[in-house]
Amino acid sequence: MGIGVAVGAAGLAFGTAAVAAGLSPAQSVFMSLFMFTGASQFALVGVVAGGGSLVAGAAGALLLGARNTLYGLRLADVLGWRGARRALAAHGVIDETTAVTLVQPDRESARTAFVTTYAVLGSFWVATTLVGALATERVSDIGAFGLDAVGPAIFLALLWPRLREGGGRTWLIAGAGAGLALAATPLLPAGVPVLLAASAALIALAGPSADPPAPTAAEPASGSGAASREARP
Repeated sequence: MGIGVAVGAAGLAFGTAAVAAGLSPAQSVFMSLFMFTGASQFALVGVVAGGGSLVAGAAGALLLGARNTLYGLRLADVLGWRGARRALAAHGVIDETTAVTLVQPDRESARTAFVTTYAVLGSFWVATTLVGALATERVSDIGAFGLDAVGPAIFLALLWPRLREGGGRTWLIAGAGAGLALAATPLLPAGVPVLLAASAALIALAGPSADPPAPTAAEPASGSGAASREARP
């Protein structure tokens, strides 16, 4: 709930940026409702605002959103949905829903976390996009609210427990990914540094891991599912 409200509030910044780039409030809300991936939306309006073509903006948005495909592959196993529910869930596969879902201890909790984050964040994102779009003429500098810091702060909070509990290899992968992203950002188009940073995970394939595997939503922390349920108070 907290992540949904906090990140959803950043829709104010997108609504303002979209209208400033020449989109109408209706077009801005349409993007938030159907694209529903903030980084790609900002990339698209950024290109348009800078005088670039819609085709170039869409290409950058697709490149930046390509990581959601990898998230979907992981969440398909964790959530275990089929048919129409899987198709609907695919629309909600973004950074925040993935991060919150994967730290859950079992499938039931993972599904609850995914649906809650998706519903709350999606609702706030669309609503605040509308507010930001309509208020553009009345707010001279939306950046003064510091909403651009909300996303990074939340992801650092989500990442920190894994770094704290992991060993040297976990820190090595995290450091390599951050270093690649920082080095590539001034040189490569938006979206490419994010994908390039993911290659740091290949370090995990270099020999056996000395770190204990972290429990995921698809695997109980210890023992079988039945044994784990019996051990709970």
